[in-house]
Amino acid sequence: MRVLLIEDETRLAEFVRQGLVQHGHVVDVAADGPTGLEQAALTAYDVVLLDMMLPGQNGLEVLRNLRQFGNNPQVPVIILSALSDTRHVISGLDAGAQDYLRKPFELDELLARLRALDRVRATPAAAPLRLLDLELDPLHRAVTRGGRPISLTNREFALLELLLRHAGRVVPKTRIAEKVWEVDYDMGSNVIEVHISQLRRKLDRAFPDQPPLLETVIGHGYRLRS
Repeated sequence: MRVLLIEDETRLAEFVRQGLVQHGHVVDVAADGPTGLEQAALTAYDVVLLDMMLPGQNGLEVLRNLRQFGNNPQVPVIILSALSDTRHVISGLDAGAQDYLRKPFELDELLARLRALDRVRATPAAAPLRLLDLELDPLHRAVTRGGRPISLTNREFALLELLLRHAGRVVPKTRIAEKVWEVDYDMGSNVIEVHISQLRRKLDRAFPDQPPLLETVIGHGYRLRS
């Protein structure tokens, strides 16, 4: 794999670079955010390893710029960070990272995560999911209804994809928390209800001439009508 490592700790960067090279990877290193973005614009990388606390631009800013302005906005990003509490993990994943590895970490664990990414890359592109006039394209992360595009956040997209894969069946909140949030989730919070409300506004209320698709099954969960 062609890897871009954006890390300002010189000794750690060299340790990771040498370890990855010994296992057959090609590695470029950038010591700050702006340099990393410049290298990402010039080279098609298979994965970016990104520190969070960087000079010039912090990791979240670099990640958002990669996603919005990079020449390969879908490049997988693994965050490597000493910021290990749950809120930092959530922020990184919500900003578009595929994975979050807490420092200090073992090289073998990083190599295993790279192998997992490589297996995903080798998997044939997922087919679009369709329900009546609603279509979700997992590969291009695009959603349309009646041919009109719908703009969703990363979390809303993941929520809709889960509901589409279970169209016609009730998906309980516990399942949504497990599959969409992926980290410790406070079942006493109303974050799922808030995201469902936002999704319903974009999916149903924005299309008043079409039948509503998203249904709340009180006491059980949510489903897309089939």
